[in-house]
Amino acid sequence: MLSFNVRRTYPATSSRLEVKSMVLDISEVAKRSGYPASTLRYYEEKGLISSVGRRGLRRLFEAQVLETLDAISLARWAGFSLDDIRDWMTPDGQIQVKRAELTQRAEEIEVHAKRLMSLAQMVRHTAHCPERDHFSCPEFQRMLRAARRHKPGQKNVRQEIDP
Repeated sequence: MLSFNVRRTYPATSSRLEVKSMVLDISEVAKRSGYPASTLRYYEEKGLISSVGRRGLRRLFEAQVLETLDAISLARWAGFSLDDIRDWMTPDGQIQVKRAELTQRAEEIEVHAKRLMSLAQMVRHTAHCPERDHFSCPEFQRMLRAARRHKPGQKNVRQEIDP
């Protein structure tokens, strides 16, 4: 298993140890992380982050929640669901994922990127095709055949469009 925390840059006036031991209220976490307070409350409800208490009606979080939120953001960007991420949480709030899951996701992203690059080339050719009638262009005909193999909404991400 791989355990990770995304490291964040802190102001030069405070050491990392001081920042880690700080307790921030929900509005400060929202300000520093860019997440709205409603998302922070939802993430807490889903078991992704934990508050350490309250000051009045405001939830309090240890400053390391900012790193956890960065890691959640990275995992979401990679296409993992909140439920996937919650399953990776350890009791002490660390995120642990299986390397095989990351490898599989990287491969899926690469396949998707190749498909998008092929699609961009096809659209570019269509936009700049020298033929007056696209349907007379052999390259456009080849692209139509490729499109026939790929239907919109199709779930099989492994099927590539021939470049």
